[in-house]
Amino acid sequence: MISLTGITKSFGSRQVLQDVSFDVARGRLTGFVGGNGAGKTTTMRIILGVLNASSGEVSLDGRPIDGDALRSFGYMPEERGLYPKMEINEQLTYLARLHGIDKQGATRRADDLLERLGLGPRRKDKLESLSLGNQQRVQVAAALVHEPDVLIMDEPFSGLDPLAVDEVVTVIGEHAARGIPVLFSSHQLEVVERLCDDLVIIAGGAIRATGTREELRTAHSSARWELEARTDTGWVRGVPGVRVEELAGDTTVFHADEAVAQQVLRDAVARGEVTSFRPVRPTLGEIFRDIVVDVPRSDDEPTTPSTKEEAA
Repeated sequence: MISLTGITKSFGSRQVLQDVSFDVARGRLTGFVGGNGAGKTTTMRIILGVLNASSGEVSLDGRPIDGDALRSFGYMPEERGLYPKMEINEQLTYLARLHGIDKQGATRRADDLLERLGLGPRRKDKLESLSLGNQQRVQVAAALVHEPDVLIMDEPFSGLDPLAVDEVVTVIGEHAARGIPVLFSSHQLEVVERLCDDLVIIAGGAIRATGTREELRTAHSSARWELEARTDTGWVRGVPGVRVEELAGDTTVFHADEAVAQQVLRDAVARGEVTSFRPVRPTLGEIFRDIVVDVPRSDDEPTTPSTKEEAA
């Protein structure tokens, strides 16, 4: 497990991370969600040792992360960093060999990953000849080719069409199933909601929420209910204590406390057959918007020539 405890980071007088603490469990996919300038990439780079924290600790299974441990990490940066004029299978083989894998094993891993990610027929193509989406698939393969013990991915689904997202999700999920901790950031909240086991929401350089998908949806649920019946449900608008959010003939979504909601259900049963009655829990997108709506950007670090490339 990766654990961050009390991480702060300042650039000059500007503090861009404030007491960042969360865990990335083994065998689980942890989604790291935040707007531009929230502090995601800076946090990831501190985990990887690219940046030093101003204070706080990062550990792997209770031990500080040293150079030996970092060599077993897989990292996919948001910006592409591969060689554009190099054949993609040659490039992946080279990266695997840098991690001490013999040539035969490195070639096999590169070819297997390219096949799994839908790029088998393109293995001899130069990276620059591929579409941006296919270049992103190669970047994913580069992070996985040495079968890392920890996987950190910054916007792995950027530029991918739905089919490619499904392929990448499957491959990443298989690596998590090996028992490794996986942390990934994404602006595609619907993908995060479908894929992740755990969520970390950061805004303004501070952690605003953590937990499993279901824990967060339960914790941030408002008193919303959906009623479906065989008869028109417009009468719900006249019930004291009810605020109707959506009304479409035999279906209504409304806000009310539980006692009032149960009375609505009893009244609906008395009027005719009820086909469905349930609480409406928020989506990740709704939770995210509620949490960050009033939080100012941290803007991470100042974009001076020495730190511009480290902005998150």
